Amino acid sequence: MPVEIIHLECPNCGSAVSTEQKTCEYCNKPIVISRFSSVQSMPPAQVNKYANSYRKTLAENPDNKDINIAIAFCYLRLKLYDKALPAFEKGMEDNFDNADVFFYAAVTLLKGQKAFTTPRPSIDKALEYINAAIMIEPKGIYQYFLAYIKYDYFKRKYLNISPDWKETLESAYTDYGVTEEDIESLYSILGVQRPDCL
Repeated sequence: MPVEIIHLECPNCGSAVSTEQKTCEYCNKPIVISRFSSVQSMPPAQVNKYANSYRKTLAENPDNKDINIAIAFCYLRLKLYDKALPAFEKGMEDNFDNADVFFYAAVTLLKGQKAFTTPRPSIDKALEYINAAIMIEPKGIYQYFLAYIKYDYFKRKYLNISPDWKETLESAYTDYGVTEEDIESLYSILGVQRPDCL
């Protein structure tokens, strides 16, 4: 399937660019955000500029998975969870090789709250997405996030799940090599405090 090239304005400076380019030749900023780390340190006003640009592009190209994923990252950074989730899900369609999209969709389902306070249907959907991410590309942070949900939701509510949070946490460290940097970044995105036992 050929890659769809879209002509748009640079989300940062407004110059004419296309999705074929990685960065704008005028301002050297990314054109299509493909990783959350690209927007994580951006000021909210700049992220909002990117989101507005992507909204305009999606009005003419609503099914473009790359632009949907890009706007989803912007919405997640702006804590607009109800807008981020449908954009991630649209980006998932026919795109089963991008584990991060599934992972960040799972993060979005918690809506900036502790797993403990998240409704069970959202927890179940988050588990589905995390497990999909792990199947696509096993990463320590995915396994760690799974351990966090198993602890904060299942353990704290006295619900059984196998493997339990301790086994999953150990696997995140020993089998997948999760880093402290990844963990700090996760809690920053989640907007919750790290439990002492994790």
